[in-house]
Amino acid sequence: MSLSRKRRKELDRLRKHADELWSQQQDVLDRAGAVAREAARQASVLTREEVVPRVVSSYDQYVKPHVATTQGIAGGIGHRVAATTLPAVGTAIGAVMSVGDVAKDARVRAALSRMHLQKPVVVEKKGPGVGTFIALGAAVVAAAGVGYAIWQTFKADDELWVAEEDEVVVTTPSTTGGTATTVTPVEES
Repeated sequence: MSLSRKRRKELDRLRKHADELWSQQQDVLDRAGAVAREAARQASVLTREEVVPRVVSSYDQYVKPHVATTQGIAGGIGHRVAATTLPAVGTAIGAVMSVGDVAKDARVRAALSRMHLQKPVVVEKKGPGVGTFIALGAAVVAAAGVGYAIWQTFKADDELWVAEEDEVVVTTPSTTGGTATTVTPVEES
């Protein structure tokens, strides 16, 4: 392919501009990488100096007391179970096993066979007892007391709703040189 001299010069100039632009972009990318590295370093310093102490103090202030309390409660419960429940369970199991051993003993079986067991006598109730009537009487008295209290409350409220009579004050001149005041109730119609 043959190019004119003019086209070759233009292409050479364009190639030089492209090379210059490429080197400038490489410089910009190098500077951006340096800035990013510095920002990461500053972020780690900030985290180490500001964030970590706040997280630690918050943990010590809010979480640690509750963890210690929970551990104390759990330890106390474990001690109580070990001190009270486990011996009681062991005693109950031992008692059941000893009852089983006693039941297998020939002397106990012979004694039980000599006994004549009778059927238990069941007493049937025939009706309400004295306690039922006392409870009913107390309920009636309590209901009457509550009813009386409600009646007294509403009776007092009725008296509060009575409207007072309006009064009219009339001032008239007197023959002796003063004024006379007369108060008369006004009747509503």
